[in-house]
Amino acid sequence: MAFRYDKDEQNIVTLTLDMPGRSANVLNNEFGAGFREALSRLAAESDLAGVILTSGKKTFLAGADLDWLIQAMDPAEVFDNSQALKAGFRQLETLGKPVVAALNGTALGGGMELALACHHRIALDDPRSRFGFPEVTLGLIPGGGGIVRLTRMIGLQPAFPILSEGRQMKPQEAKAAGLIDDLAADADEMMTKARAWITAHPQAKQPWDQAGYKMPGGDPRRPSVAQMLAIAPAILKKQTYGNYPAAEAIMAAAVEGAVVDFETASRIESRYFAHMATGQTAKNMINAFWFQLNEINAGASRPADVPPQQTQVVGVLGAGMMGHGIAYVSAYAGMDVVLKDVDEARAAAGKAQIEAICAKQVQRGKMSAAQKQEILERIQPTGDAADLQGCDLIIEAVFEDRELKAKVTKEAEAQVGKTAVFASNTSTLPITGLAERSSRPANFIGLHFFSPVHKMRLVEIITGAKTSPETLAKAFDYVLQIRKTPIVVNDSRGFYTSRVFSTYVQEGQALLAEGQHPHAIEMAGLQAGMPVGPLALSDEVSLGLMLHIREQTRKDLAAEGKELPAHPGDRVLDVMTGEYGRFGKAKGAGFYEYPADGGSKYLWPELETIFPLQGEKLAQEAMIERLMFVQALETARCYEEGVLTSAADANIGSIFGWGFAPFKGGTLQFINDYGVAQFVARSEELATKYGERFQPPALLRQMAERGERF
Repeated sequence: MAFRYDKDEQNIVTLTLDMPGRSANVLNNEFGAGFREALSRLAAESDLAGVILTSGKKTFLAGADLDWLIQAMDPAEVFDNSQALKAGFRQLETLGKPVVAALNGTALGGGMELALACHHRIALDDPRSRFGFPEVTLGLIPGGGGIVRLTRMIGLQPAFPILSEGRQMKPQEAKAAGLIDDLAADADEMMTKARAWITAHPQAKQPWDQAGYKMPGGDPRRPSVAQMLAIAPAILKKQTYGNYPAAEAIMAAAVEGAVVDFETASRIESRYFAHMATGQTAKNMINAFWFQLNEINAGASRPADVPPQQTQVVGVLGAGMMGHGIAYVSAYAGMDVVLKDVDEARAAAGKAQIEAICAKQVQRGKMSAAQKQEILERIQPTGDAADLQGCDLIIEAVFEDRELKAKVTKEAEAQVGKTAVFASNTSTLPITGLAERSSRPANFIGLHFFSPVHKMRLVEIITGAKTSPETLAKAFDYVLQIRKTPIVVNDSRGFYTSRVFSTYVQEGQALLAEGQHPHAIEMAGLQAGMPVGPLALSDEVSLGLMLHIREQTRKDLAAEGKELPAHPGDRVLDVMTGEYGRFGKAKGAGFYEYPADGGSKYLWPELETIFPLQGEKLAQEAMIERLMFVQALETARCYEEGVLTSAADANIGSIFGWGFAPFKGGTLQFINDYGVAQFVARSEELATKYGERFQPPALLRQMAERGERF
C-alpha cells in the first residue's frame, strides 16, 4: 500500500507515504486509494492523540502524476479528481486531532499542498530540499487547495509571488516565507519535535477553521488590498503579455476565493485548475519541461553502449568571456581547470572575472566564502601550453577564425594524451572542417556554450563526420557533470541553435527594411514570447559579428561553388555597419542608443528616417506570425536534413538556447500546436507574399498529407 500505518504508545499515528516500485511519491489513483484507507482508520481510532505525516522516500511528495494530466482532455473529469483529492485533505485537517507534516525532503506542488493541509510543518534543514509551487512553470495552477490555503495562511500579497513565479525555496527561505513552521537538524529531531507539538496542541485547528478568523493583511474588501488588486492584473499582463494564462488564473482564483467560504473557494480553484490542465499551454509546457527534458537528461541522445566517463581535468583555451565562463562552471562542478591564453597575464585576467562572479554569488548568499576559495584554487591560469599535460578534455574558446582555431588545436594536441577529447566552442564553423586540422578527428567534437555561460542552461553538442561514440559520450557526460542540459546535433553550418536563432534577428531586420516601425517590431518579438526583441538582440550579439559570419559564410560557400541566398535583412546590416558605423551594444551604438551616463537604452531615432515604410503597415499579429514561423520552418529543415534527430532536442534547444517562447513548448511543438497541415498552408501563403524563406520543406508537406506530428 501507499501508506504505512504505525501507532505508538502515546497514541500518535505515523503515516509514512512510501509508494512501492517508485523512486518518488506522486499524487495518483494509488495515492488516493491508500490515503482514503488511512483516513478511515484514523477516523475509527477512539484514543487518537495526533498524526504525523512523513515519507519513506528521499523526498516527501513530488506532486501530480503528469502522465495522466498531459492526456486529460475533459475539464469535468479533472475538476472531479481535484475535488476528490481536496475532500481527503479536508478530512485530514478537520480530523479533530493535531496533524504534523514531518517533511524529510522536497515537497513541491501537490506535496506542499498536502503539507499545508496539516496543522504544523517541520522540515529537515537540508539545503538540497526545495519547497513551493512550481505548477505555473508547467502551465498549471495548484489544484489541491494550495491557492486557498496559502492565501489564508500568509495573506494575498505575500502569496502571489510564491504561487505565480513558481519559486522553489530552500528550507530556511520557506520558513521565512511562512510555508514551514520549524526546522530540524536530523530525522530524530524532526520526529521528536513533531510529537512534542502534538502533545502541546491537542485541540489544533487550521486558522481558517477558528472563530473570528481574518485573512492576514485583509481580504479584497479592505481598501489597501483593493488598491493593490486594481493594478495587479495590469502589472501581470505587462510581465507575461498574456501568454501565460496560469499566472492570471492563480490571481483570479486567489482573489475570488478570498471573499467566499473555504469550500466555495476550493471549488473555484478546482474550476480554474481544470481549465488550465486541459488547455494547450499546459500540454506544451508539460511535454517540453517534463517529458522531453527528462528524456534528454536520461541520455536519449547518448551512445548507450559506452560506459559513463568522468572528466577530471579540463583545459580551456582562451580566457575571454566564453572561456572564463566555461572554466568557472567546470571548477564549480569540482573539476581542476587549466585556463590558458596567449600569456599568463591574460589568463589571470580571466580568473579575475571568475573571482568577480563568485563574489556576487557570495554577496547574494548563493555561495560561501569557503566555496569561492575552493573554486578559485582549482583554476590554474597560464600562458604555457605545456601546462595542459594531464587534461582529459580540452575546450577551445578562441575567436571565430578557422586558422586561429587550427593553431590552438595543434598546440594543445601536442601536450595531451591520446585519449583526451578536444572540443571547439564554435557557434557557426562546421566541426568536420575544423577537425581536418586535428591529428585525431575521432576525438574532436563541438561544445557550443551560450552566453553568459554560468547562467545559460544549454550546451549544444555537435558531432563531426569522424567523431567517435566514445567522444560523444565523454562530451555528453561532461555537460551533465557541469549541471547543464545537453542536446546532440549533427554537423552543419551554424548547427541548429545558431542557424535557427539567426532567422529571428534577420526577420526583425527584414521587417525594418520594409519600414515597419522599430518599436512595433520589438514589441512583436516580446509579445511572441521571446525574451528580447530582434533588434535589441542583434545589438547584443553584435552587428559586426553578424556581418563577419555572413561574409565568412559567403566565402566558404563560394569555395564550394555555391552562393549564399540574398536576404531582405541584408540591406539593413550593410547600411547600419557600412554607412553609419553602428556595430551594436559593445561599440556603444546599434539599433539602440546607449547613453554614456549609464541611462536606459532607447531606439535610435534615425531608424524611421533611414528605413521608411515601403508598403503596407503590418498589424502586430502579422509581425508576430512571421517571427515565429521563420524559426519553426528553419527547425523543420534542420530535422529534414538530419542535423536534428529528435523533437526533444529541437524543442528544449530552442527554449534554453535562445529563449523561443516557452509557452509554445519549443519550435517543433509550435508546429504541432498550430496543426501541421494548417502550418503548411499558412507557410505557403507567407512564401507567396514574402519569399522563399517561408516555403515549407518537403518533410512538412509529407507529414501534413499523412496526418503526422513531431
